[in-house]
Amino acid sequence: MRKIQMTYRRLLLVLALMVTVGVQAQINTEQVVNIGRNALYFEDYILAIQYFNQAIKAKPFLAEPYFFRSVAKISLEDYQGAEQDAGMAIERNPFIVDAYQVRGVSRQNLGNYAGAVEDYDKGLSLMPEDKNLLFNRAICKTALKDYDEAQVTFDRLLQLDRRNDRAYIGLAQMNLARKDTTAAFDNLNRGIELSKKNANAYVMRAEIASRSKHDFEHALADMDSAILLEPRYAGYFINRAFMKYNLDDYFGAMADYDYAISLEPASQEAHFNRGLLRAEVGDNNKAISDFSFVLKSNPSNFMALYNRALLHMRTRQFREAVSDFTAILKKYPEFEAGYMARGEAKRRMGDTRGSEADMEKAMAIFRRNKTHESTFNPAEIEATAAIKKAEQRALTGEDEPETAEDIMNRFNTLLTVQDNDAVKPEYANRQRGHVQNDNIEVEPMPMFTLTYYDKDDKLGSKIHYIREISDINDSRLLPAKLTLISGDSQLSEDDIKRHFADIDYYNSLLAHAKPRSVDHFARGLDYLLVKNPDAAIADADAAIDLSPQFMLAYMLRADAHYMQYLMTQAREPGATEALAALPADKSQAMLRQRVESTMLNQMVTDLNEVLKLSPKNVYAHFNKGNAYMLQGDYTSAISCYSAAIDYKPDLGEAYYNRGLMYLRMGNKTLGVADLSKAGELGVLPSYNVLKRMTR
Repeated sequence: MRKIQMTYRRLLLVLALMVTVGVQAQINTEQVVNIGRNALYFEDYILAIQYFNQAIKAKPFLAEPYFFRSVAKISLEDYQGAEQDAGMAIERNPFIVDAYQVRGVSRQNLGNYAGAVEDYDKGLSLMPEDKNLLFNRAICKTALKDYDEAQVTFDRLLQLDRRNDRAYIGLAQMNLARKDTTAAFDNLNRGIELSKKNANAYVMRAEIASRSKHDFEHALADMDSAILLEPRYAGYFINRAFMKYNLDDYFGAMADYDYAISLEPASQEAHFNRGLLRAEVGDNNKAISDFSFVLKSNPSNFMALYNRALLHMRTRQFREAVSDFTAILKKYPEFEAGYMARGEAKRRMGDTRGSEADMEKAMAIFRRNKTHESTFNPAEIEATAAIKKAEQRALTGEDEPETAEDIMNRFNTLLTVQDNDAVKPEYANRQRGHVQNDNIEVEPMPMFTLTYYDKDDKLGSKIHYIREISDINDSRLLPAKLTLISGDSQLSEDDIKRHFADIDYYNSLLAHAKPRSVDHFARGLDYLLVKNPDAAIADADAAIDLSPQFMLAYMLRADAHYMQYLMTQAREPGATEALAALPADKSQAMLRQRVESTMLNQMVTDLNEVLKLSPKNVYAHFNKGNAYMLQGDYTSAISCYSAAIDYKPDLGEAYYNRGLMYLRMGNKTLGVADLSKAGELGVLPSYNVLKRMTR
């Protein structure tokens, strides 16, 4: 079954009737909690979390803010964060029944079924007839293969409510786990009879009809019903394509795969199955493209590799075929037909010696096995294993534990999938509702840079304080108030004209008056804001020469080196890949790489100087982490982000970037924990990455 869900509207209406735990709290705290509850009811989850953060900071002993924040987090599918917050609420008040439900649902989605049952049992001890608690408990008992106890719980639920359609669907899942498809089919029929609005019931019945009865017509009708109820779920279109394929409707199947990919461009299942169908109808090059997409996202997908190897042979792309068969033989060195295929590809390329060597290896395996026919079929081995794994997942809802390599591959998938929508929908940048469903690119939080312009983050202005900035503003030696923001300043035409005028002013001033480091700093910042980093560096150099302890000048120079790096990256897009393909120009590509590395190293050097003068400068630690990240030194980046967090525990950007680094290194536990904390602190993209990494 898909992710377990709660009836949040019902839950929130019940919560409105709860006795306030902190009646003795100050009125301001109560008001903040009430505003947060209002935001929660209207699905402003991100805004609600910010209000509950304020209440928790003011009165950390109250249970309510933790509980309401857990509801907001579970709505954003941050199950780990919701579990922690519900636990904090329970520690402060063990009689909030719904807190046990939230923590149980969170644990259930995280695969901790035993822990979820403990929460449901505690909730039921306080409220024995709660239908949601009973249903979720029965589902967990099914997952734990405690079928007798699951049956008892379902029976109890049906005693309380004979017309509970979810109970029959849960019974169907349990009977499928017991391999009693007849009973499961009857349960689903009864559930659908009671309610025709549960898409899951139609999907499960379609699965039984197609897999057990090979009744694809009825299965197709059920999938049509499911899609009418949930038309935005890509998996349903993949399932329906399978039914159409078995009814010889190849055009309809292809259309469903295409539409599934439009809904979920990163779907490996849709690309793989479409590749198989394209290969079957002879659209070989497009099939290769689909299998290549799958392999880019998941290099360990053997079936995609095997099918692509065969297609490369079919399309006479022999060099690519040799590469694919080499990878296949590395995993299955006894695959005699693979040596023969690679030998044939080498012969077609003119590599006679390599061809003969492969043919000899194949013959040696034949002699060792005392046969003249190929009996080893790796595709069958892989297919059997995949079917067994799929059946296990369908019956229990459990997957095999992910390895670090699996986590890295999945995270890299988020980075490599291109968003082909030229025009972004209006809701792509929204701040409310289920932001985890927005289609965003996964990018780290940008550097903190010096500027004269504030940045509105829509969730309340964040002030990034540095004592040296406050001091220079108090001196009134700059033309405007200096500040620090995450990212770049977007200047209007009037802003740009004003900065050029300021540059002219400082040119005249520095030509006729005694040079001051602050004047060079001010002109350097103007140059940086109008995208002239070379001139900014020259002014920063001059400011440092005049005042070696001028910390902000080192920050300015670090910003300028970073801008140089960005400009190098933006120049001639795609040039690096093109140069790498031409042996004569590889030296140019290597030179460019060295130049980029030098710029980042210069930036790190300046940031080290900043930290010598101001060891607790949070933003220098953060920016240094970003520089290491760009150089591919993820462990050093993590160390820098950790230092920033030590000095400023509410710096959500540092948690977010550190979480991305953990995921890139295959550490899902720490990565998810950091992203959860970043989301809590208002970094919206966290919830999107959390959903895509934990589903």
